[in-house]
Amino acid sequence: MKWVIKMRHEIDPLVKKYRKATFDVDPLFLNRWSARSISLEPIPDDELFALFEAARWAPSSYNDQFWRFIIGRGEHKKKFVDLLTEGNKKWASKAPVLVVVTARKVYSRNGHPARTYQFDAGAAWMSLALEATRRGLVAHPMGGFDHEKARVVLNIPDDHDVLIMIAIGRKDNPNKLPPDIREREKPNRRLPLKEIVHEGEFGRKVSFLPDA
Repeated sequence: MKWVIKMRHEIDPLVKKYRKATFDVDPLFLNRWSARSISLEPIPDDELFALFEAARWAPSSYNDQFWRFIIGRGEHKKKFVDLLTEGNKKWASKAPVLVVVTARKVYSRNGHPARTYQFDAGAAWMSLALEATRRGLVAHPMGGFDHEKARVVLNIPDDHDVLIMIAIGRKDNPNKLPPDIREREKPNRRLPLKEIVHEGEFGRKVSFLPDA
């Protein structure tokens, strides 16, 4: 039987200006980008927690599920905002939800170091991000915050790495952004496949792949 894959999404018009896939993939992957223009409008629980439901099913070594999500919204949001760098505060402080992602560095079954904990947490983040994109939400990851202060303020245990913070919300009018941020408010391009896929050994490029 020949399987027929149906595209369930359309490429966003803005995305189409900046991104073009070399091979046929669901537009969901292209439509995911880290916008900064986010509305103050609250996100209902059924929408918000669907993102964590998607992350819940990410693959994980020995099914250890190293990732943890700490949500900052409502009365808890200010202490998350206070962790941000000044540059990120300009836009991320408007997001109705901020989330700090941590990952346990050892296996729960034996306490041995887990080589894949960051890789696994990254898979969980991507699952969250794609579900957000599917729902028309923004999920923007940031490294620009005080990781050590977050550990103290959020009571994060020593066996967890503090990885990223995510701003979650609905897209807003980019004209509301400060001018220096507004000019960056567009999807980034990506390196061609030839640059990131090697065959046989590191650096050996796949001959038939295009240069762009």
